[in-house]
Amino acid sequence: MSAQTQTQSKVGTASCTSAGIVWFEIPADNVERAKSFYGELFGWKMEKFPGPMEYWHIDTGGGDDTPDGGLLKRQNPGHQGITNYVGVASVDEFVAKVQTLGGQVCMPKTVVPQMGYFAICQDTEHNTFGLWEMNQNAK
Repeated sequence: MSAQTQTQSKVGTASCTSAGIVWFEIPADNVERAKSFYGELFGWKMEKFPGPMEYWHIDTGGGDDTPDGGLLKRQNPGHQGITNYVGVASVDEFVAKVQTLGGQVCMPKTVVPQMGYFAICQDTEHNTFGLWEMNQNAK
């Protein structure tokens, strides 16, 4: 089984309401630009954690059972971040929003039959993430 097929299988069985990811970190070359991108795209709120390190808590707006994350200045320019899938109502709507906000689409909307749709995108900081739309009628 290819890595892409394994990813599709895992994503296809995940519920958008379950908290399979408990935390995530997003490295950024330009933290302010990244805060603006994610705040406008998903409505996430960000506040600086206390302490000497520039580290921002990302409040995704969900309950205690949904993951929040962290945003920090990129420490290792060669490091590639982990792809996290974000549940959305419409992959088409959010792909358009990604592009409007300066992001890119790496893999267009793709069907996972009888499970939903996904697209792989890249933010303004060159981090890869996925959009996931649950739809049991997908074909």
